[in-house]
Amino acid sequence: MKVLSILLMPTLAYSLATRPLKVTVFGGTGYVGSAVCERLVKRGHTVTAVSRRGVNPKPDSKELGQVNWVQGDATDSKVVDDLLKDADAAVHAIGLLFDADSGLANLNKIVSGSGSIPSETSTYDAITRTTAFNVINSIEKKMNSISGQMNKLLKKDEKFPLCFVSAAEAGWPDVPFGKTVDRLAPEWLNRYLTAKRAVESKLQTSGVKSTIREVIYRPSLIWDWTKFDVLPVIPVFNLAAAVGVPFVDKTVRVETLADAIVAGVEGEDIQGVQRVGEMEKISERVR
Repeated sequence: MKVLSILLMPTLAYSLATRPLKVTVFGGTGYVGSAVCERLVKRGHTVTAVSRRGVNPKPDSKELGQVNWVQGDATDSKVVDDLLKDADAAVHAIGLLFDADSGLANLNKIVSGSGSIPSETSTYDAITRTTAFNVINSIEKKMNSISGQMNKLLKKDEKFPLCFVSAAEAGWPDVPFGKTVDRLAPEWLNRYLTAKRAVESKLQTSGVKSTIREVIYRPSLIWDWTKFDVLPVIPVFNLAAAVGVPFVDKTVRVETLADAIVAGVEGEDIQGVQRVGEMEKISERVR
């Protein structure tokens, strides 16, 4: 019987996790966020998508037509508190490659999946760190509230799933020659990575981990066949990764990343940093 229980544990973990959840996706209109929303709906979850525009980016999509689109500013902690009040899980997919201080903000019209141009206040610190910290703090308050404590008393002490989209380059300090590459990176990229690493660091503190099941995704270039801006460099990244350049990760298709995020929402056994290999593996669970 004991052997049977051990063999069934992974199956039970998956089946329990696939119950319908209320999921709030921050950055739901973006390239990654909208793909996550589509897949969550297909899996039977109730989805609220939050963004500055709050408009369905694909009106013809059957799945996205079932999403609750909300216009909201995630830099406002009260807005975040309200959006997470009834949520069972959250995804943070807010991000931009070139912020207002980079001098390259207009390039977002080309490289951004949503084609949006950042406002003057859209810095990496505000868009990434502040919004993610607001989400983390809100979840902690929710889990430590009277209702949260009641759930613990009723043995409903599951941690709150929070999936955060970081970047492969955030892990440069952990790989050979990564620190050197980090020092040589342009100033805007350093600020971009500083914001990502600040969120990763907060998520991995013992206090946060006591209430939140953090899943941190570190994708390299994210693409599909419509991303003409990155298609030419995809082979370069993949070749460098294949020959073992330690600070270059293989690229990841947006479908794979989105599937991996849904698996992270559902999978109670998934936690911590997920690089491309882990993303490819866990994405298979929801296909």
